[in-house]
Amino acid sequence: MRNITAASLLWLAVFLGCHKPVPTDAIATIEGQTMGTTYHIRAVTGAEGPQRLTRLQAKVDQLLVQVNQQMSTYDPESELSRFNQAAADQWFPVSGELMQVAQAARQISDATDGAFDVTVGPAVNLWRFGPDKQRKQFPTDEEIAQAGQLVGYQQVETQAQPPAIRKTETDIYVDLSAIAKGYGVDVVFELIQSEGLTDFMVEIGGEVRATGLKPNGDPWKIGIETPRDGVAQYDLIVALHDKALATSGDYRNFFEHEGKRYSHTINPKTGRPVEHDLASVSVIHDNCMLADGYATALLVLGPEAGYNFAEEHDLAVFFQMRKEDGSVETKATTPWQQYLSN
Repeated sequence: MRNITAASLLWLAVFLGCHKPVPTDAIATIEGQTMGTTYHIRAVTGAEGPQRLTRLQAKVDQLLVQVNQQMSTYDPESELSRFNQAAADQWFPVSGELMQVAQAARQISDATDGAFDVTVGPAVNLWRFGPDKQRKQFPTDEEIAQAGQLVGYQQVETQAQPPAIRKTETDIYVDLSAIAKGYGVDVVFELIQSEGLTDFMVEIGGEVRATGLKPNGDPWKIGIETPRDGVAQYDLIVALHDKALATSGDYRNFFEHEGKRYSHTINPKTGRPVEHDLASVSVIHDNCMLADGYATALLVLGPEAGYNFAEEHDLAVFFQMRKEDGSVETKATTPWQQYLSN
């Protein structure tokens, strides 16, 4: 998703912890564009040099094109777009990959009592944060209530064999953007790993997964952005080793109306932007797909309910709350502490 500047995050990953000499050709980088953002892959390539990673770029690009063709809501011919246009009460055949993401989304929805909801798209669009950028009017209570009738993850069913999904109403609109980017990180990670590389990091739009170590023995170190409007500031560093990191926040995508701030994060139960002071949530997990989804869900739940949920489920989470005086208050769950870097 989401609200880390990808280029800034990449340079932090390059330089943080580089106090030991590193051979100039030991770490290679490839980058490109996908999912409306950018990707960066850094890997220790050893004696073969950067060419070893460069040779994989065509495979990476092809894989990311496939993910877009399956899950994009911006591509009218994608699997997901065609499902959104399909009639209700009919099983719609999908790829195993789309089924995997849909089932993971349902897992998070069930666990968080609907704080994560892939059907929230009509409300997102109503508040001008979705693909429909033409809308200018502020939503009325009647419009919000009407959009809310199409929100409810229980209205979408999945079938594992053969992979298929169906919806109870034709106008139900599924949007996987809050979890698909993390999935993209995971599948690229698995591709790089299958090619024999053991020390590397994959980043797409700020979502990261890393394994192994740098040539100097350091883990990959990633900066967590402090939520300040229009300013990229990093006050916390985490060390990733065989883990993924995803962040969701409200400080890059919002608007103001009559002096009030409206976040792009929509509460599925109210159909309105969240109103609490939680500005950013970072989650470390075994895979990036779940880290991505849980970051969104916890941002919806808010600073108290989100923190309690994360502690109860043993999730490594870092919360940043915006205060009235412009300062930022932070809070972390117990499992988060082990990832802090000096």
